[in-house]
Amino acid sequence: MRDFQKPGRSSVVSREAMAATSHPSATLAAIRILEGGGNALDAAIAACAVQCVVEPGSTGIGGDCFALLAGEDGKVHAFNGSGRAPAALTAAHLRGQGLAQIPRQSPHAVTVPGAVDAWTRLHADHGKLPFAELLAPAIHLARHGYAVAERVHYDWNREAGLLAGDANAARVFLPGGRPPAMGEVHRQPELAATLERIAREGRDGFYRGEVAQDIVDYLAGLGGLHTLDDFAEAAGEYVEPIRARFRAHEIYECPPNGQGVIALMILNILARFPASGDPLAADRLHVEIEATRLAYAARDRFLADPAQAGVPVGYLLSDELADELAGRIRLDRALADMPAFAAGEHRDTVYICVVDKDRNCASFINSIFHPYGAGLLAPRSGVLLHNRGQSFVLEEGHPNELAPRKRPLHTIIPGMVLKEGRPVMPFGVMGGHYQAMGHAHLLSKVLDFGLGLQEAIDLPRLFPLPGTGTVEAEDTFPPETIAELRRRGFDIVPSGRPIGGAQAICLDRANGTLTGGSDPRKDGCALGI
Repeated sequence: MRDFQKPGRSSVVSREAMAATSHPSATLAAIRILEGGGNALDAAIAACAVQCVVEPGSTGIGGDCFALLAGEDGKVHAFNGSGRAPAALTAAHLRGQGLAQIPRQSPHAVTVPGAVDAWTRLHADHGKLPFAELLAPAIHLARHGYAVAERVHYDWNREAGLLAGDANAARVFLPGGRPPAMGEVHRQPELAATLERIAREGRDGFYRGEVAQDIVDYLAGLGGLHTLDDFAEAAGEYVEPIRARFRAHEIYECPPNGQGVIALMILNILARFPASGDPLAADRLHVEIEATRLAYAARDRFLADPAQAGVPVGYLLSDELADELAGRIRLDRALADMPAFAAGEHRDTVYICVVDKDRNCASFINSIFHPYGAGLLAPRSGVLLHNRGQSFVLEEGHPNELAPRKRPLHTIIPGMVLKEGRPVMPFGVMGGHYQAMGHAHLLSKVLDFGLGLQEAIDLPRLFPLPGTGTVEAEDTFPPETIAELRRRGFDIVPSGRPIGGAQAICLDRANGTLTGGSDPRKDGCALGI
């Protein structure tokens, strides 16, 4: 239980149903859908659509989506809604232009967005209410305006330079030449019209016709190789989830091209170390840092689109590898012989979890990767495009080398916990590359140390930043803990911004109740009915 004399927030408890998101308007939209007879998936889609409007720097219909769904039968459905590179684009083409990596504000950073396809496919198979009803709250906010929230303004202000680099993005997101202040009302009428078209026409409202033509024409004008066929043929897929056992629970993740396997690798390593006492003790943080560094080295060596490259999931989740990696960790000093990492930083995403009255659970994540994605906005449709293609590498022969119609390594990962064959916690952690570590960190604090959801979410975070050899840490850590980690050889630096965000809902089957937590690093909340 938290200390009520210190700043913080309580966990939210309820009986019938619950939703947790990173924006109050999205959580409220989900609750209204649940109250109107919708199920967990309906509520998650409605909430996500709202966030595509009110958190434009974190997510959008120009991005990708992954989901895990679970019901009382214990069956976990996984959906990979990540987009593919254009059929005409190759790594050799970009190397021929003298590029060693894909620039952010470039048409080549834009893979065909997968979010709308994922929403419509999942709704057709698992939804309950009419699809148009789910998009109505988002359409209203985009057309009539929404008040800019505090964290949304913080992220918006940091990306003003990027948005100024594209005339379309500047027109919509820098009205009057600046980001809107907290409390100002912002509108996106073109996006409202596009959402209305999707509400009427479903998937074809985005991947065929005027919206697809607008995006393709805009990217082609910038030198992109996208075609209408690339959009018409875009399709996500149901995939077999992967899992690992941790402290008498089954942890489910989506398989590659997502990095859920890396979260499970970290948990496998942590399972080989005792956990008791202070969850922020230097010894425990030392183990978490090293487990993350070792697992992420494997990520950058092996992770790719399994349809076009061999990804040794069995090996990565094997006891033999976990034993080997855990055996390398020394508590007296940091490892000096870490494998080289590909560069990467924290990125923005939204994560949503919902549990309905029938105990259907939705773990739902949607992203445009960097804050405001590529910073490229299609002019007539108002679609802000992601930069997920930057996750490809241009190195010849690498498993994650850019190739036609290939999906890049993906950072966004929804999570689901089962116990004795029944779901007990949908959960997720935002923050791009941090997410795999964030999953392991959150679950360890709850399952190893017995912390409540909100307590675990509130704890200070650190992250060994890939490619730099440094460890970023939030400034809420005790100074003596940071000093001890530095003494052991870790290069600890201030993070400069909050690390990630999280939402989770725990099912208390003994009492028939729900407990939810939502990250104070964001604007959102958990609400129950």
